[in-house]
Amino acid sequence: MKVDSLPVELWRVILAYLPLPDLGRCCQVCRAWRELILSLDNTRWRQIYLGCRECRHPNWPSQPHLEPPSWREALKQHAMATRTWTQNGPELQSSACLLFRRRKDRRVWHVGHGCEFETLRGALGVVGPYDRVVLHPGVYEEQAEVALKVPVELVGLGRLGQVVLLVCMEQQCPTARLCNLVFMPPWFSSVVYKTSWGHVQLDNCIFEGAQLQIRGPGTCQARFCSFLQGSSAHLLGVVLSLLDSCDFSGSDTASVTVEGPPVSERNWACKHLAGLARTYPSCGLSGDSSLPIGPQPLSTVGPQPPGSNIKKEHVSIEDWQKKTGVEVVCQGTVIEDGWSDGERSDGEEENREGEKSNIKSLFTLDYKIPYAHHGLSHLLKPQPDGSLPLASCPDPPSVTPEPLTFQQELDRDPDAHMLAASTHGCILRRCLFREGKGGVHLSNFGQARLEGNVFRGLNYAVRCIQNSTIVMVRNEVCECRASGVFLRLSAQGLIAENNIHSNGEAGLDIRKGANPIIVCNKIHSGLRSGVVVLGNGKGSIRSNQIYNNKEAGVYILFSGNPVVSENHIFQGQAAGIAINENGRGIIADNVIKENQWGGVDIRRGGDPILKNNYICHGYSDGVVVGERGRGLIEGNHVYCNKGCGVWVMSSSRPQLLGNYITHNYMYGLAVFCRKDPENIEAREGNWPGQGGLGGEGGSGERRGVEGEAREGQENLNEEGELFAWESDLDSEDECHSARRSISVALVESNCMSYNGAVGLYVKSSEPLNVFANLVNSNRGTGIAVLQSSQLTRLVTNCILENGRGGVTVEKDCRVELRGNGIYENSGHGVGFSGSGQIVENDVVGNRGYGIHVCASADIKVLRNRVQPAQACGIAIIGPVKGVVHDNLLYQGHPGNKKALLHLDPGNDSCLLRNNSILRHNNSYTSMTSWVLENPPPRPLASSPSGLPSSQYPSRLGISMTTRISATVESGCHSGSMFCSIQ
Repeated sequence: MKVDSLPVELWRVILAYLPLPDLGRCCQVCRAWRELILSLDNTRWRQIYLGCRECRHPNWPSQPHLEPPSWREALKQHAMATRTWTQNGPELQSSACLLFRRRKDRRVWHVGHGCEFETLRGALGVVGPYDRVVLHPGVYEEQAEVALKVPVELVGLGRLGQVVLLVCMEQQCPTARLCNLVFMPPWFSSVVYKTSWGHVQLDNCIFEGAQLQIRGPGTCQARFCSFLQGSSAHLLGVVLSLLDSCDFSGSDTASVTVEGPPVSERNWACKHLAGLARTYPSCGLSGDSSLPIGPQPLSTVGPQPPGSNIKKEHVSIEDWQKKTGVEVVCQGTVIEDGWSDGERSDGEEENREGEKSNIKSLFTLDYKIPYAHHGLSHLLKPQPDGSLPLASCPDPPSVTPEPLTFQQELDRDPDAHMLAASTHGCILRRCLFREGKGGVHLSNFGQARLEGNVFRGLNYAVRCIQNSTIVMVRNEVCECRASGVFLRLSAQGLIAENNIHSNGEAGLDIRKGANPIIVCNKIHSGLRSGVVVLGNGKGSIRSNQIYNNKEAGVYILFSGNPVVSENHIFQGQAAGIAINENGRGIIADNVIKENQWGGVDIRRGGDPILKNNYICHGYSDGVVVGERGRGLIEGNHVYCNKGCGVWVMSSSRPQLLGNYITHNYMYGLAVFCRKDPENIEAREGNWPGQGGLGGEGGSGERRGVEGEAREGQENLNEEGELFAWESDLDSEDECHSARRSISVALVESNCMSYNGAVGLYVKSSEPLNVFANLVNSNRGTGIAVLQSSQLTRLVTNCILENGRGGVTVEKDCRVELRGNGIYENSGHGVGFSGSGQIVENDVVGNRGYGIHVCASADIKVLRNRVQPAQACGIAIIGPVKGVVHDNLLYQGHPGNKKALLHLDPGNDSCLLRNNSILRHNNSYTSMTSWVLENPPPRPLASSPSGLPSSQYPSRLGISMTTRISATVESGCHSGSMFCSIQ
């Protein structure tokens, strides 16, 4: 009969009455019939699947409300899975005739009231290989252990829950299947089923307060099973076992325990289970994550890292101001009590009125000394494509590197690819773990693979210790009372494309030599930090989205030493990355943005390598280096932060090399001398973090071991790791000490541009070296030194076109200015009231005095080249002590009648000697064109040989952060505006 003889709707009504075998026969008639039968997926195929007593909804237990892609395909997979236990059985049996072979018949035995057997033990005594034992509704209890000596199938009749077994079974045969049964422990044992070498298949069973025990080379396949009221599965040395679509709830220990390395011996079922494991879609290595990627961070800038995706978005400075509510106009911005970058000196005020409008027209190229080819000019020149470099671009950067996809990570990392393809140990997929103490526990070289599971409302989801290996792909870990995933004691593995959120402690906690690969996860909405690494913990944390955590997105301390790269860390309620208590590591190529506190916060011995990150749009400072902070901060883009670009405490010893610090609301780089007060909690062992490791009050991170164990008798340090890992730090410290330590903080080769106040602000009690930096176009002074009880060296910097003076040095400061180029600033080129040296600088085109020395300064002004616009070249005002000699002063505009070298009358403590003054001829047509040569304009392209060269560290480093409270103090600037240390 042809298919088109009846309407399709009518055919579907007719075919709805056919059983499964007849549907299969119809599929074989022709292609048209096959297509017709396949079109019944949402009707007849769905009806057949849901009518099967041996299986539940394909997306049970975690998502039973979602329809499967195909009911027919789900039924096919179920049929294949239910036959695994028979794959080693002989299908055929010899007959008397050699020409024919017949299929062996399986007998069916009934157990129950009024049946062939009253007890289960009686039936098992007579069954043959692969026979079926049907248990009628009732409760079956055995007073001693029952042994399964031949392959057998035990099936409960009726609805699930009507057949209850109170038995302890030991499997002594190659294979067995149990279906539609409820297991409860007998009076003499909590173990209801165990095997040490055979294969057991469990379909649609319930375990209540019972334990399933599988010991290698034994294997297990469990599907649609429920483990309730403290039930658990223990797998010891298993080579391969599969738990699929199971429900675990109410456990008082870990729901699944995997212990010991896989044994070398294999049983017959391993190859079949491996084939089933590869059929799950999540196992494939081809796909992008199906998880939503969450809120998209704003665009950032920087060189495109290898393999990065780039999203371009134009962001003007006006747009950014409107978005953040920031008005970056510096009008009398208070920097310190009694000092303001909005105040102008007398010399500046003299030249400001009546000259502002025409000063540029007066100071023409006819007599202006050219300086454009100074040693840092390459940072200001347009690119070959016509675009402006970051240092001279008035708009914030506009390019965002996107995280890599999971497939891209696998393509570039052979170790991750190997782990993603592995199928060893216990495989759990599509299971639900809820309302219990623990989810999965691995120990002593155990191996497990977790795919598509949901962990909800537990104390912890996964705990992996003692050299075990975990592979977690596309799981959801949420609402755990402690941390979601713990890795300890040299654990390793791959954690990829998981959704880890809303946990009471850290999303991931890595300690004691654990070294996982963590890629492409969403880690968000945690009540503490996103990722914590401490106690010699390691790991590679890449291409994750870490956002909206209450405390630090990544928190590193106590010799934690991970590699954190190419992540997006944004919208956190505290710091983006916090490094403290001798933490180390590499933090590279991350986008860190829109965090409430510092983008990166380094304190108390933290010593990371912070390289090529994009730290922007924060509501506080970009980078904070607090008390005793260290580290190499190199090649980062720090911009559009509402606080400072970089905030450094003078007791720290960081190295800042080659960073772009631009378009920040306040200072570009601020160095303060305020020290952290001693914290009582820290002395007592409650290590304060971003909100205190042990405290309840305040918004702080409690990262103490006590905090992890606060639920009942939970102790996540049961291996004695409370403080034991502190004794394991010696070997790490030896490696750490190989890095050359520096005794003076170093600021070298940075660009500090377009910031809302001072480019570099110093109020320090420690020495500071500032070499070869470009400080330009800031709204305040280029460099302001308000306090410097020890020597601050400003050497070979280029300071130009800032909104106030070039360099300001206040009273009682010790400063050396050597080899700098100070050009076209709106105030004095150099305003100096302290003690020190001004040696071999080029000071050209500034609107105020070239060099203004006043108060009771003790100064040497030697071998400088100075050309002012309208005012004095060098002015010595007040009782200044020192010498001014061998300077070369050039006249600016011919109409400037002020003395190029001025010394207050009556000052006999300052010696003027061998200074040269060059003036223009009277005729405008014959004005001399002066050129800075021998040497060319400063700063020179190469630093003087006597200067110390930068020592780039050769080891990793990262750390954790101490307590930071978000307070705004009066005056704002005696400490970090938003990150004062408590």
